[in-house]
Amino acid sequence: MIVASLAAIVLAADQFVKHLTIENLPPHEAVPVLGEFLQLYYIRNSGAAFSIGEQVTWIFTIAMAVVAGVIVWKATSVKSRLWATVLGLLLGGVLGNLTDRLLREPGFAVGHVVDMISMPWMIPAIFNVADIFIVSGMISVALLVVFGLRLDGTRERDHASVAEDAPADGHEGAAASTGA
Repeated sequence: MIVASLAAIVLAADQFVKHLTIENLPPHEAVPVLGEFLQLYYIRNSGAAFSIGEQVTWIFTIAMAVVAGVIVWKATSVKSRLWATVLGLLLGGVLGNLTDRLLREPGFAVGHVVDMISMPWMIPAIFNVADIFIVSGMISVALLVVFGLRLDGTRERDHASVAEDAPADGHEGAAASTGA
């Protein structure tokens, strides 16, 4: 439930901001929000990050659909609220850009993603709300894996200590039953 709710909220927020961008911002013109620190800059991106792969947009559509499918599949076994939160936010971001690829011009599966957030002092990229959740989500997934938190909420070290306590042959009471 957490995954679906958060994914829906992120998807709605992303598409709402993109709608506002299309309706209110001039294309290819910087609109300062906080000077050079933060600008709005409306573009339609046919490729991936930094417009890489503009001629193979359909591959990104397939990749995003696969990622969304894997997240939904994994979400069915999640018992950890932290994992559910991370996967929900990540799924919402993926669905935000996938929606653009499927429904925006120039056509189905090759649509251009609407980008509008620019921080030229930091990175020379223009991104959107979905991108923020995708990047943050992937960093969070990596951290959860590094810290050993499993989808069921247990930690790797919990499983390691249980394995260390168990006899190597898997027969705990064998010595006691033989009288040794």
